[in-house]
Amino acid sequence: MPKETVYLASKPRYEILDGLRGVAALMVIFFHCFETYIPQFGTQIINHGYLAVDFFFVLSGFVIGYAYDDRWDKMTTWGFFKRRLTRLHPMVIAGTLVGAALFFFAPSAFPKTMNVEGWKFALCLVMGLLMIPCGPCLDIRGWQEMNSFNGPNWSLTLEYCGNILYAFIFRRLPKIALAILCVVCAFFTLDLTLGWDVLGLFPDGPQYTVIGGWTLNPQQMYIGFTRLLYPFLCGLLISRILPGRRSESNPSGSPIHLRGGFWWCSLLLVVIFSIPCIGGKTGIPDGIYQAVCILLLFPLIVLAGSGSVTTDKKSTAICKWLGEISYPLYITHYPLMYMQMSWVKDHADAPVWMHIVLNLGVVFMSIVLAWGLMKVYDEPVREWLKEHWLGRKSAK
Repeated sequence: MPKETVYLASKPRYEILDGLRGVAALMVIFFHCFETYIPQFGTQIINHGYLAVDFFFVLSGFVIGYAYDDRWDKMTTWGFFKRRLTRLHPMVIAGTLVGAALFFFAPSAFPKTMNVEGWKFALCLVMGLLMIPCGPCLDIRGWQEMNSFNGPNWSLTLEYCGNILYAFIFRRLPKIALAILCVVCAFFTLDLTLGWDVLGLFPDGPQYTVIGGWTLNPQQMYIGFTRLLYPFLCGLLISRILPGRRSESNPSGSPIHLRGGFWWCSLLLVVIFSIPCIGGKTGIPDGIYQAVCILLLFPLIVLAGSGSVTTDKKSTAICKWLGEISYPLYITHYPLMYMQMSWVKDHADAPVWMHIVLNLGVVFMSIVLAWGLMKVYDEPVREWLKEHWLGRKSAK
């Protein structure tokens, strides 16, 4: 039977890794809620919440390697891309459409939105729906985002790039070559976090941070691909060096197996994302902290999560729900954050309780929106695509 006609059913999932993805997504929401108040309070409670993106890339590399490394004798490159588009792109479209529908509801924080030309709005919308990044000349919000309707799409653009690199290059490399690439990419992570700037891309001074990656210019692209490559390659390498023997007590063969692994790993993620800026400001101490998290702690958490299992129905159900909601939540919440920013700008002196209620409402509505879109739109569309595009019917 030709490869194109073979439908490959999904492999068993790592429930704890799904749950950890959901925990990280929730921490991103909290990070963005507090981020709006930095000008007023000068601090951020979830200080390192942006590192969730780097953790997502480690998870992505691991899951991609686990799901597809041993399937290339039954799957074409185009077949791989079809499966990834089926998984990711429906919610990319949903997040962009939600952002377009709410685009004009945040004029105070983003006054540029009220002067956008209709043709430019339409062009940016089409490009966003197709995951084509917009350059600064098509910045219709004023933040120089690749997708002005839905900022977090920048990380999905990099995720797509990681998938393309995997399909054409990374999957063909032996473990030793992947390990060498990891070391090289770790150097670029240190280049950013320790402020070396060996390529001379930052004339305004050292970065000491991995924050960035959402603008289509050389500096931001360097940050973005640096954030993608080491985590993705490290996750892929982990998936290959583990024995791969799934059992009840150790589903991956990982050397790290924890009782209550989901809860311990979740706690560690919350602590990592919440620790205050080391040294009180961006600099070498905090850069070292970011590097340690990306280069060491996140891979160890993935090892622990993949090597542990849930031992009760409650933990399993929580992990399942968090895993289901994680991607829809991450990719659809930010249009609500634009509106939150505008309200805070207009009502910075409102009583504290109003700000608390506002942000609790934003978190609640983000979850409701994500869950609703997943159930009403994403799951039915993906089922339809599996039947009519991936050829599941022919496999029955």
